[in-house]
Amino acid sequence: MIDINVSGVFGLLVLVADIWAIISTVQSSATTGRKVLWVVLILLLPLLGVILWFFLGPRGA
Repeated sequence: MIDINVSGVFGLLVLVADIWAIISTVQSSATTGRKVLWVVLILLLPLLGVILWFFLGPRGA
């Protein structure tokens, strides 16, 4: 039972981080193509995508 709660909280944290990364990417000054690429990457690879975005992605305005 504890394992389910921990994974649920972890999943919620990943979801919040993904939403934050997508909003920040859309508000950035990057080109439309780069924005689309980052959003697709974050959506297809939620945990890895947000980690890559944190280190390599565009930042909000």
